[in-house]
Amino acid sequence: MTSDPGPAADPRPSLAVWKFASCDGCQLTLLDCEDELLALAERVRIDHFLEFSSAEGGTGERARLEGHGPYDLSLVEGSISTAEDAERIRQVRRMSRHLVTIGACATAGGVQALRNFADADAFLAAVYARPDYISTLATSTAIAQHVTVDFELRGCPIDRGQLLEVLTAYLAGRRPQTPGHSVCHECKRRGTTCVTVAHGTPCLGPVTHAGCGAVCPAYGRGCYGCFGPADTPNLRAMVEELRRDGMSERDIERVFRTFNAAATAFVPVSDLLTRTRRHARSAAEAARGGSS
Repeated sequence: MTSDPGPAADPRPSLAVWKFASCDGCQLTLLDCEDELLALAERVRIDHFLEFSSAEGGTGERARLEGHGPYDLSLVEGSISTAEDAERIRQVRRMSRHLVTIGACATAGGVQALRNFADADAFLAAVYARPDYISTLATSTAIAQHVTVDFELRGCPIDRGQLLEVLTAYLAGRRPQTPGHSVCHECKRRGTTCVTVAHGTPCLGPVTHAGCGAVCPAYGRGCYGCFGPADTPNLRAMVEELRRDGMSERDIERVFRTFNAAATAFVPVSDLLTRTRRHARSAAEAARGGSS
């Protein structure tokens, strides 16, 4: 029986998968590739993937949280929510030739970034009997706010096909090609009737990145924006449309603060609501003045 030649003698490029603050769903997307994963394993040496194996590389040595490295490609799931995570992601970056963030947590702070809009200390006091034992940052932030990222793959969770495209692209030495258009394009491609036009259902499809296959509109529900902002979202028009569809300003603000709470492209929504609120108030005052 031949022995494992070990990473040093293995010519395949090395892959590492890392977890920070997240639910593990995007890592599971890689494991769910099933048949494709077998073919991928022939081309890539999976050196560090704690969700997949507690061993490092092919040596059988127990993997450390920070890994051994170096790695040709690192996939990073999760946001930065502790000082330890902030230091660890810098170490991951140093030992990775290419670093790709996967999922809403890694690319936009995730659901846990809702803390960014409130008092984190108040949350700690409400949830934990001894909050003084908890060490956490006041914010949950995207990986790109801490280190240089080579590519971002969005979604909650990510799409399996897009993940395979990313891996294939890096094996081929090219940049991944994922769509930058909105979910509306996907609705049209699958022949789905627009839920907003037909029923007045609030839908974030016009400003949400494609990749989910327009699953929610296909079942008569509005898009919830889980794939984050499209490349060029028209937020002003989107806010006005949601208002016409009966959403309150509070609900509009909340719907943009779900899966991608800290997405940079969605930040202007609050300012847009404030300006339109002031405009409406001024118009109402002017109308009252004109009728007196």
